[in-house]
Amino acid sequence: MFESFKREFLAGITVAVVALPLALAFGMQATGNSEGAIIGLYGAIITGFFAAMFGGTPRQVTGPTGPITIIVTGIVAQYGLTYAFIAAFMGGLFQIVFGILKLGNYLKFIPLPVVSGFMNGIAIIIIIGQLKYVTSGFLIVLLTIVFMLISIKWIKMIPPSLMALIIGTIAVIGLERIMPIVHFSLPFINEFSLFGEVERIGEIPKGLPQLHLPIVEMDILIQLIPPAISIAILGSIDSLLTSVVMDNLTGTKHNSNKELIGQGIGNAMAGLFGAMPGAGATVRSVVNLRSGAQTGLSAMIHSVALLSFMLVLGSLASQIPLAVLAGILIVTGFTMFDVDSLRVVRSEPRSDAIVMILTMVLTVVVDLMVAVGIGIVFSALIFMKRMSEEGVKMTNRIEGEMSIYTLDGPLYFGSTDALIDTIMKDKEKSIVIEMDRVPVIDATGALALVQIYDQLKERGQTLYLIGVQKNVKVRLRKMKIFESLGNKPRFKDIEDLKYYAVHGYRKKVEKVLNH
Repeated sequence: MFESFKREFLAGITVAVVALPLALAFGMQATGNSEGAIIGLYGAIITGFFAAMFGGTPRQVTGPTGPITIIVTGIVAQYGLTYAFIAAFMGGLFQIVFGILKLGNYLKFIPLPVVSGFMNGIAIIIIIGQLKYVTSGFLIVLLTIVFMLISIKWIKMIPPSLMALIIGTIAVIGLERIMPIVHFSLPFINEFSLFGEVERIGEIPKGLPQLHLPIVEMDILIQLIPPAISIAILGSIDSLLTSVVMDNLTGTKHNSNKELIGQGIGNAMAGLFGAMPGAGATVRSVVNLRSGAQTGLSAMIHSVALLSFMLVLGSLASQIPLAVLAGILIVTGFTMFDVDSLRVVRSEPRSDAIVMILTMVLTVVVDLMVAVGIGIVFSALIFMKRMSEEGVKMTNRIEGEMSIYTLDGPLYFGSTDALIDTIMKDKEKSIVIEMDRVPVIDATGALALVQIYDQLKERGQTLYLIGVQKNVKVRLRKMKIFESLGNKPRFKDIEDLKYYAVHGYRKKVEKVLNH
């Protein structure tokens, strides 16, 4: 028991060290000023604790992430910080509803090019958002990036973001001491603006997060529904993608709907206590797993550890330069970029590359939700086109006065036009459709059979169906398709049909009718 708790405790402390600089940086990105750093830290504390307690993915760590940060940035810019908290609370409620309605089973069907596209777009937005710090404090940002890259390559014991945070801050303090001397000796050095104005996080509150219950007009609540849904949907996608990664690493199976409920509770609580919403964070979750975590306890300990850091080390954290956080975010943005998706651009099918690029561009230029929505629609249209080309296969042969069409594959809306067009060009007296290789039929496919029957009847031709599988037969019977086809006898195979053509309604036919 003690060993188990020790393992969870150490994993929680380790992942808290990783989460600290990212929470501060994402919070700053969301608000565009130093006030956001503490909001990001609050978000990691609150969402991390409650999502771990109620979620469905053991060892997953929740906190501010790239997609969530970009959504909150837009909400803060349009409505202000207070309303962003309300949107976070509403988004959490939507996620709880998603989980109750078991929508987690369907979010996994979002195509990979769409996911890659909006993740790449988010990475670009994060990098662009830090350019103001590059121009005002180029040297600080550059040094932070260098420290982080060196740490990634050479230092394995300390998380790169934390190493960059510590060394970057120390470097800035050192530069502040020597710059007056350098400027006195070399007055022209100031013209290069390498050091710039050093803006810091500022004072970190030392108390616990306070409950926020603002009075909001109904019209404002209605306006906040779209951004709240954005938080719910993209937060859910982000979390469930991380859940899949954790499944692959652990060989277990997460509970999607329970995870959505846990994420919803975490985000609702974040909104109530003036914190950033969050989502399952892949890097933090993997670090948690590799640190020995076995349950959600480690993620809850991570939240408690972050709270302790804030209370004990808040005065030191207040000295962190925003340009250092900007450097960390720039490297984070580049690491978020899905390099593998670039291979899609150079390979087939080209349609996947188009969807990925379109989603990425719309994410940067328009809006995350618009990008994801249009990406999904385009993917669906491309899928329908592919299935219409690769769906049911059709072959034809002539036996006597019968033209026999053998179908192989599902008969659904994407493949009915080709079937109708082909059969309506046939002039044989009897048209036979063999369906023993049709495993599934949808409403459009069933109604297509009626359309073919009616048009053939007007031209004096006859339609027969043979070999209809049991599940397809049940579907056709429920839709009363056989009645629309004139209740003609159905046949097991072509031999039964030939017997009927010669002998009419005899014992053999009666047996066929009842099979």
